[in-house]
Amino acid sequence: MNDTSELPGFAFIDDTFVPIKEARIPILDWGFLRSDATYDVVHVWQGSFFRLNEHLDRFFASMSSLRLDCGYSKPEVASILGQCVMRAGLDDSYVEMTCTRGHSPTFSRDPRDAKNRFIAFSLPFSWIIAPGDREEGLNIAISNIRRIPPEAIDPAVKNYHWLDLVMGLYNAYDRNAQNVILTDGQGNVTEGPGFNIFVISNGVASTPETGMLEGVTRQTAIELLEEINVPTTFKPVPVEEVKSADEVFVTSTAGGIMAVTTIDGKLVGNGRMGTITRILTDLYWNAHDREEWCDRVEDVITS
Repeated sequence: MNDTSELPGFAFIDDTFVPIKEARIPILDWGFLRSDATYDVVHVWQGSFFRLNEHLDRFFASMSSLRLDCGYSKPEVASILGQCVMRAGLDDSYVEMTCTRGHSPTFSRDPRDAKNRFIAFSLPFSWIIAPGDREEGLNIAISNIRRIPPEAIDPAVKNYHWLDLVMGLYNAYDRNAQNVILTDGQGNVTEGPGFNIFVISNGVASTPETGMLEGVTRQTAIELLEEINVPTTFKPVPVEEVKSADEVFVTSTAGGIMAVTTIDGKLVGNGRMGTITRILTDLYWNAHDREEWCDRVEDVITS
């Protein structure tokens, strides 16, 4: 695909639904000029949103933290998201909601003068790793590029400050890896571009406790691990602990639970998806049938 004109998607911007190829933001919007925005991503699988309420809760909490107001209630945002999916005709979809600072009519430098802008769009489901490659797992590099520290930007607020992650990706590509994990500058891993990391050693799962977004898929993995009686610890996770783990997996809306089988050119375990990761992956996709976690697109639109 060379441009968005080929993508089957739909957007909502400035109170109007438009085909994705027609969606535009003004160049003076602070979301573009200053990355002054927050967003969230939820997916639709086989006609149902997965854990929509949790994504909406995080989106509204992020807006509150940044003193943004999208101008719509949670049910209204949910309905808009559903309409984007319905108009695009997608059964499996990547659905994003964004609130930018917007801009002031006078180009004031005072953010309080800006009128906030709400944007939503749906696209075909996006994968970090394609289903056919899930068994092979991810080949990841651990970069020495430091993730933006939480003292500077609260990682619990989903944001577009991604230059550290993008430069980390190029660092990984230069090392023949598919993706990257950044560190905290003290020898501990944090997160990758749009995903959290877990390591499993001696039957215990560990995941970083700070310095990363607390992903909805991360929380889902924690709950599923509890269901299969695998304890999870939240602590600093040193790079060497990741490299020596029995299993490593990452979690993301864009792909669910995904095994990591190579780190910095060396195999994790036997170089194949581990036993616990396999059980967890199956549980995750089966969980898309759980009524308490799923909302049909048509029900979201009409509620």
